[in-house]
Amino acid sequence: MAIHILSTGGTIDKIHDPITEKLIFGDRSHVSDMVSNSNVPNLQFSSVMLKDSLDINNDDRQIMADFVAACDEERIIITHGTSTMVETAQFIAQHSSDKIIVLTGAMRPYSLFQGDSEFNLGCAIGAVQTLDSGVYIAMNGQIFNHDNVVKNTELGIFQKVK
Repeated sequence: MAIHILSTGGTIDKIHDPITEKLIFGDRSHVSDMVSNSNVPNLQFSSVMLKDSLDINNDDRQIMADFVAACDEERIIITHGTSTMVETAQFIAQHSSDKIIVLTGAMRPYSLFQGDSEFNLGCAIGAVQTLDSGVYIAMNGQIFNHDNVVKNTELGIFQKVK
């Protein structure tokens, strides 16, 4: 059962810049480090961009949708920033086939430790192996359908809307 993980950036991939005191992107995705430590068989990894999700637009979403369409694997995880993850999930659902696609990310960067990135990625890996075809979001230990989820910015969690 092969799984392909596509990294697009977001908080999961940010690092602390000691000069500017801001969270920035380094020269590569941290998701590959998480994947290499997971011991999950048949796991492939690709990184197509390192962008804050607030900067992701429909051209970027089309790149992701094209990747999903061209991917040989039927099970795909997309790591993505949480701010516009729902919008991207909905876009991909409009352009996807019968694959199983799970988007996940983090509220705190992997590089800062004690974050939620590895937990969310592990949840997504488990979910992508058990779900039916469709587009989902794996956050906070829960799996949401792409059309029934919202990020609650007051609580810092994802939750069902219906």
